[in-house]
Amino acid sequence: MNFQQSKLWHERAKDVIIGGVNSPSRSFKAVGGGSPVTMNRAEGAYLYDVDGNRYIDYLAAYGPIIAGHAQPHIVEQVHKAMADGSLLGTPTPFETIFAERLQMAIPELERIRFVNSGTEAMMSVIRVARAYTGRSKILKFAGCYHGHADLVLVAAGSGPSSLGVPDSAGVPASIADEVVTIPYNDISALEAAFAMRPQEFACILIEPVVGNFGIVTPEPGFLEAVRRIATTYETLLVYDEVITAFRFRFGAVKCNAVQPDLMALGKIIGGGLPIGAYGGKRAIMEQVSPLGPAYQAGTLAGNPASIHAGMACLDILEEPGTYEKLEHQAKMLENGIHASATEFSIPHTINRYGGAFTLFFGDQPVRSYQDAVNTDGNLFAAFFHNMLQRHVCLAPSKYEAWFTTIAHSDEDIANTLSAVRESMRELHRLI
Repeated sequence: MNFQQSKLWHERAKDVIIGGVNSPSRSFKAVGGGSPVTMNRAEGAYLYDVDGNRYIDYLAAYGPIIAGHAQPHIVEQVHKAMADGSLLGTPTPFETIFAERLQMAIPELERIRFVNSGTEAMMSVIRVARAYTGRSKILKFAGCYHGHADLVLVAAGSGPSSLGVPDSAGVPASIADEVVTIPYNDISALEAAFAMRPQEFACILIEPVVGNFGIVTPEPGFLEAVRRIATTYETLLVYDEVITAFRFRFGAVKCNAVQPDLMALGKIIGGGLPIGAYGGKRAIMEQVSPLGPAYQAGTLAGNPASIHAGMACLDILEEPGTYEKLEHQAKMLENGIHASATEFSIPHTINRYGGAFTLFFGDQPVRSYQDAVNTDGNLFAAFFHNMLQRHVCLAPSKYEAWFTTIAHSDEDIANTLSAVRESMRELHRLI
């Protein structure tokens, strides 16, 4: 394939945009470096680059694109919003209607506040938890990324995972000291952390299904233990459902019916436009200004364009059979990838939940961040580039997921699996 124009655009971008990208996850650093592919449009299940190449897209913009790109109903509603004014700076009927729809789908959201991103939602929900409990420390799980606010950039992904070590320069050690990080799916470590600090934690932050070091599901009894311990020590349980809400079912994941106290949403609820939201129990949310002392504001929060896009996306997701189709496609991919990897003796494990999965190159189960770290990044990098050459776009990191969308067809799945088989054949020559 010819990537000449992508290379030229990347060189041009580096002269004005730091690193040539507006998010480090878009660079190809984790897959050996080089110029990332520059896309200039998308439609349905496909991305199109500046060199004229078309790709079957499983990146899905890291999760938000569940209905497909440029989905007509979403586009129509965004046009309508823009025609009536994209930003009013006042309350609008639309934000109230959308909040009511989210509450109907997720009854735990007794009160809601819209923000502009998942990072902002998580930053705000932590502040509310601290205000409500009067405590400062938080407990999180290694490898779980909760946005790029200082407090949660501790053991937040593929960076350092030691207790209390920031993953980013510019995060003071004093802030890192407010965070305790333990392995996901480890009940003993959770109990030990609270035994040592029984009155210090404002909240437990958790992805009920992990999406930030690959798709990893909770072990039986794990979320129940988290809920029990949070209740025992009067600590708030906060679900980060920025990736998972509306991805696997219409509403929140709510694995094993464990109920959080607070919840953060993002990605899919914006229908492809910037959005975030947080909410939960009324008594806790009443800490938020103007009712309470926890201040949070946003000029663009609840803007009509994002709200209309989100409501249009929910319209589509409510159609019967939507989630069954997404899961069916992901299962077909899982089975086909497993068959090809087995055929060419490539060590692998696949973690799938509903319509999303992660292919890890290694033959051991992946239940925690350290398990994910131990998988073969070099094999993944080679596979990533092999797939890109065969017109399939994946996230350029072994820690990310494949996402199916409503726009994918059976033909897309078949063509993807053909590319997988040829890519696995190439990997066989490397090992």
